[in-house]
Amino acid sequence: MQEKTISVAAASAALRLNIHRKRSKILRYNTTGTNQITLDREALEDVKPFTYLSSIIDEHSGCDADVKVRIAKRRAAYLQLKNIWNSKQLSTNTKVRIFDTNVKTVLLYEAET
Repeated sequence: MQEKTISVAAASAALRLNIHRKRSKILRYNTTGTNQITLDREALEDVKPFTYLSSIIDEHSGCDADVKVRIAKRRAAYLQLKNIWNSKQLSTNTKVRIFDTNVKTVLLYEAET
């Protein structure tokens, strides 16, 4: 991993791009290696869960934690509208449209990342 970090830093420098050492983090995924990774003689911070573009990634389950959080948010959105689901005054078609606009959007928000 250290060699790859050096290689990326060299390729970036050739294009006049700099890697921000304070903002760069290391997430070890499915590895037993514990060697410290450095960039310009400065150690990069090891992190357990990592959030990138509002997605959560952790060292053991990859994006499973992110999926669980999104499902919990969808469930909360669904339960907040419990009175609507139980209403006899609204048609099934209206309830489906409310579900699509309020519950599905919470579940699918940023799902493409």
